[in-house]
Amino acid sequence: MADMIRERLFALQDEKYGDFQSKLIPGLPREQVIGIRMPAMKKLAKELVNGEETNDFLKQLPHTYYDENVLHALLIASIKDYDACMEALETFLPYIDNWAVCDCLSPKVFQKHKTELLEKIKLWIPSEHPYICRFGMGMLMRWFLDDDFCPEYLELPAAVRSEEYYVNMMTAWFFATALAKQWDAAIPYLEQKRLDPWTHNKTIQKARESYRITPGQKEYLKTLKL
Repeated sequence: MADMIRERLFALQDEKYGDFQSKLIPGLPREQVIGIRMPAMKKLAKELVNGEETNDFLKQLPHTYYDENVLHALLIASIKDYDACMEALETFLPYIDNWAVCDCLSPKVFQKHKTELLEKIKLWIPSEHPYICRFGMGMLMRWFLDDDFCPEYLELPAAVRSEEYYVNMMTAWFFATALAKQWDAAIPYLEQKRLDPWTHNKTIQKARESYRITPGQKEYLKTLKL
């Protein structure tokens, strides 16, 4: 049945888009990219939710194609039962090998289960698997920088030390977002040089590019560059 899903994916193929997409993901061989635009992928995912072939597809890991992993991520994101969603997610996370699949994985059910989610985030962020770590920071950024924010949460990404570019980029993205939403809590991490130098400077760059940071804040950030 999973082969039926692959056939449906190839029916949506756009080879020029595949050429473009593969260039955005270093290390991903072109032959592993079918080339499917996200609106078409999301439409297919909606059609497959709760389908008999979907359960079979979610069990067939690892997948061959990048696009299969994107579809897998979208299907997990649509699971409405928290426990079932988390089980499918944690089965899939070790197989994620690029930023694009990682960043399109955002289960809607998490919004109603933040207490349980936070405990998982505390396990994911210290992971040595780069995309489990990145995913954990992404979920902390999405769900815990607004009404559910606590200053202590910033310690989790601040403690990350990695040689992985896509981990450090996420740390910078996280702190740039934290500066926009929780300036008073986040700015000491730059003032006290709590991040590694590359991530520190990248955070400042991303924050200064943000429309959510005031001109005065941007000028102050400039003085903190290492």
